[in-house]
Amino acid sequence: MKCDFCDKPAVVHEVTVKNGVKKEIHLCEAHAQEAGVAMPTHQPINQLLTQFVMSHSAKAGAAAKRKCASCGITFGQFRQSGTLGCPDCYEAFEKQLAPLIERAQNGATHHRGKSPRRAGSSIDRPHLIRQLTKELDQAVAAEQYERAAKLRDRLRSLDTELSASAGGDPGVHQGKGEANSP
Repeated sequence: MKCDFCDKPAVVHEVTVKNGVKKEIHLCEAHAQEAGVAMPTHQPINQLLTQFVMSHSAKAGAAAKRKCASCGITFGQFRQSGTLGCPDCYEAFEKQLAPLIERAQNGATHHRGKSPRRAGSSIDRPHLIRQLTKELDQAVAAEQYERAAKLRDRLRSLDTELSASAGGDPGVHQGKGEANSP
């Protein structure tokens, strides 16, 4: 699609509906800037890694000589190429990579992906219970009681499933600070 004002490719597409009337606007980068539309900039992860490493090169003297035990790549080689040699490099260079990964992932520091379906639902249940308990404590501290109630109910259902799968009585094990109710 082309810009409404010139023949350049449109990079901004805006659709507004007012009083039932639909209005479409298509702008190239130059006309979008003239209209005051902020253009987001996304850099590839390799470029972000390289920029980060270069900005911290003053501290990198000793760290540049550190090697990954699995693949043998040094931190200095990583700085030059912007790519790691193997998955173990993340552990070998954790101290240097952690701030970059956290920034690139908008503050996230742990993987929150899915588990394989064929592995069953119990693969990471203890981790899930710890995570939900932590979120419950945070919700209560922030006085988000509706969210806390949902988290509490989710923890109870996990507890019931765990007790049922272990062949125990679901009413025997209660969450912290709770009493058995009749």
